[in-house]
Amino acid sequence: MTDKLPTQELVAPQAPDSDAMLVQRTVAGDQRAFELLVIKYQRRVERLIGRMVRDVDLVEDIAQETFIRAYRALHQFRGDAQFYTWLYRIAVNTAKKFLLELKRDPTISDSAFAPKDEDDETFRPRNEPSTDETPESVLAAKEIGQAVSQALADLPEDLRQAITLREMEGLSYEDIAQVMACPIGTVRSRIFRARDMISARVRPMLDKQTGKRW
Repeated sequence: MTDKLPTQELVAPQAPDSDAMLVQRTVAGDQRAFELLVIKYQRRVERLIGRMVRDVDLVEDIAQETFIRAYRALHQFRGDAQFYTWLYRIAVNTAKKFLLELKRDPTISDSAFAPKDEDDETFRPRNEPSTDETPESVLAAKEIGQAVSQALADLPEDLRQAITLREMEGLSYEDIAQVMACPIGTVRSRIFRARDMISARVRPMLDKQTGKRW
């Protein structure tokens, strides 16, 4: 029995409340615990911010400020929501503040829908390209992707944030409501309107492909 204990101690905690445990340790003075939270969520926070602003040079600064604010406010975290939901809300508000101070409008980047960081825990696999792709089909797919990104960029800020958190970050409606500080019904309405507006922009391009062999 005793020879199993060291092995168990070496295993990283995988319980759903592992974030809460790290928060508790941080509040108690263990800075290494907060470093683990930063390591775990830095890429996700940077990706979220990168989808809110065009200026890639701002992403790292905003992410750093996000974690500084989170650290200072950590004693206020009560566990009513998931830690990442709480952190996302700080990231969104920090990005808004940066852009407001710079008198810039929050806009989504052109690469918002581009798959990247495949090893990230939130990556969603896309369909593999077919072997009979033609230059025409590849070009059409690229144009449609650009149209989707532009349609997303043109959405009102509240709709863009809602659809980004849902479709690209994979948050639940409840989590989005927490991040955006609004009722779940409002979240559903914003996502529905965002999808409808994007569809209206992209549908004509899809209709042009009707009957074509891809």
